[in-house]
Amino acid sequence: MDQAFGLQQTLGMAASPATPPAALPPGHQASNLFGNGAPARPPCRTIAVAGGKGGVGKSTVAVNLAMALSIAGREVMLLDADMGLANVDVMLGLSPSRHIGHLLDGECTLEELLLPAARGLQVVPAGSGARRLAQLDNGQHAAIIRAFDELARPPEFLLVDTAAGLSDNVTMFAAAAADVILVVCDEPASLTDAYGLTKVLSRDFGVRRIRMVANMVRNEGDARALHQKLARVSDRFLDVVIDFSGWVPHDERLRQAIRRQCAVVDVWPSSHSALAFKKLAELVDKWAETDRAVFDRIAFFGGRNATADGVPR
Repeated sequence: MDQAFGLQQTLGMAASPATPPAALPPGHQASNLFGNGAPARPPCRTIAVAGGKGGVGKSTVAVNLAMALSIAGREVMLLDADMGLANVDVMLGLSPSRHIGHLLDGECTLEELLLPAARGLQVVPAGSGARRLAQLDNGQHAAIIRAFDELARPPEFLLVDTAAGLSDNVTMFAAAAADVILVVCDEPASLTDAYGLTKVLSRDFGVRRIRMVANMVRNEGDARALHQKLARVSDRFLDVVIDFSGWVPHDERLRQAIRRQCAVVDVWPSSHSALAFKKLAELVDKWAETDRAVFDRIAFFGGRNATADGVPR
């Protein structure tokens, strides 16, 4: 199905019966996608990076985790889902000529929108300073998520850098991912907003496990203490598990990399922060599949990552 037509159907809320793919000859490069021939490739692992509060370093974590996975040889795509104030392209020194708005208007496909970055990382850029993109409705958010079903070859990992706050933009993209990384720093407002986002994702979208990363902390002890503060209140009032998934220290090299519009894992791979991101990437690569309560929700690669009974994984 033509991708622009599919987006228009989604935005118009019109139903269209799925047409099964035609049989492909053995050895065809696309045959694995449809289970015709060699064993199918494992489904894409989708990870949303969220923070609740702005300024906690969410985009820095998303960019460097994505780059660390790419450096490790994995196929990685990074979606900038902060539609009105996108900055992933700026952080990586990229100059996109098109953005999500062009995809929604049917002017390009998702494949054509992909922007190559260092180390094989591919970026899906959003627009910055575009009021229209900051005011997308839920149907348009859903259209963006469903567009990933049309990729001829999904990546091994899709990371989604969400916006700050608790808007539908944030919660829909976070809930559409298989895993959520919650970036928290040692500030009362960060903890309060992180709890608020956890509450919404748990109660409204059935998220049962969240991976917390402590950012800009002095040591692992401080990071684990921060995790305990959030986990203690979540355990008491919410049906959700907050896993401690790592920490990133204060590091001048990280600040320098941001100013140079580079990922610290690429330009200073032996720095303290780069080593922390590499460790996080190793953990992410070993995560077991996350159980999710059955909610009527849209998911990235929902049409591809389906079980035999058609229920998205």
